Amino acid sequence: MRRREFIKLLSGAAAASPLTVRAQQQPMPVVGFLNAASPGPLRQQVAAFREGLKESDYVEGRNVAVEYRWAEGQYDRLPALVADLVRQQVSAAKAATTTIPIVFSLGADPVGLGVVASLNRPGGNITGVYQFTSGLEAKRLGLLHEMIPKATPIAVLVNPNFADAENQLRDVEEAAARLEVQLVIVRANAESDFDAAFSTLVRQRAGALLVCSSPFFNGRREQLVVLAARHAVPAIFEWRDFAAAGGLMSYGTSLADAYRQVGVYAG
Repeated sequence: MRRREFIKLLSGAAAASPLTVRAQQQPMPVVGFLNAASPGPLRQQVAAFREGLKESDYVEGRNVAVEYRWAEGQYDRLPALVADLVRQQVSAAKAATTTIPIVFSLGADPVGLGVVASLNRPGGNITGVYQFTSGLEAKRLGLLHEMIPKATPIAVLVNPNFADAENQLRDVEEAAARLEVQLVIVRANAESDFDAAFSTLVRQRAGALLVCSSPFFNGRREQLVVLAARHAVPAIFEWRDFAAAGGLMSYGTSLADAYRQVGVYAG
């Protein structure tokens, strides 16, 4: 196999910045691993990514190197982090966006974001895994209503900086109209917003809470679970990790398997 260096895109916000570099003088291929979240909450997912690499006989530190970059939930840091990865091999940067393979893992619709032409034929130099998280908000609302039918209004926590936020709210509002459920929309894109958001939903007497998908929320899942419990608000989340941390329920695909599959593709 030709030696290559990848940047793996793991954020809807980062997906529009496809940059990867290749350097034949490197003693081993290098994977640039870019994520919008924080490393701590994603330890299991990173381990799954390494397992995926192993399926192609690539072991980090032995015959492949991985350069990690984390935005810590601050999407505006992503372009600089991408540029930093590209600077690792400046001579290859000019052709990076069109000729070097890029592997992504996205919760937002990659077709809607313009990352790929279609799911079955992505085209170009980009492929990856669509986690279907953003497209499941209406289903989550339905499950929450089924479990707690008398809960109204239902609060919806959304990250306005998430790439698919407008589509999330549209889907939830359409589902709420069908279910004849009132909504209270609260927004947060920083930890400092959480207390105000929960104060609002308590003041509005919300009977339940839907936490929309967002890498930022996933990176603070323990804090969100604690706040929901503290205010006695039953909540549904996207990943099973929230339920494992003490949340009421979750509905979504397997995040660990998505990371493993991206490792397979990168390998």
